[in-house]
Amino acid sequence: MSTEPAHHHREDPEAELLAPRIVVIGNVSGAPQIPVGAEAMTVMVTLPPGSPGSAPHRHPGPAYGYVLKGEIIFELEGEPQRIVKAGQTFWEPGDVIHYRDGNNLDDAESVFLVTMFCPPGYPILEPVGADELARRRDR
Repeated sequence: MSTEPAHHHREDPEAELLAPRIVVIGNVSGAPQIPVGAEAMTVMVTLPPGSPGSAPHRHPGPAYGYVLKGEIIFELEGEPQRIVKAGQTFWEPGDVIHYRDGNNLDDAESVFLVTMFCPPGYPILEPVGADELARRRDR
């Protein structure tokens, strides 16, 4: 998928100035496994300065996020910890432990949006207990 802006041919040059500018900022390769009957929801998370974020957890389905403001520390099971900054995206395939989602900034809040695909009636975030963390830490 191209990350170049999409341009549409228009007969009226003035209309070209008003055309939307479309830029792909992230994508996920392969077909994500969305639970049957899932509902899509978008949540906004605001982390105060220095917030450690949520305790280790998982989601009942895949989630795709976009950082609006600041920087978050992002660590998923099986991946190295990384910093996701404003304007960048992240992906969680579901059924993996999300170890870290804290604010990387001590002097400003960070804000991100997440669109999740969850079966109806399930909590969007399920804490992971110490026993399971110990059993899966090698992943």
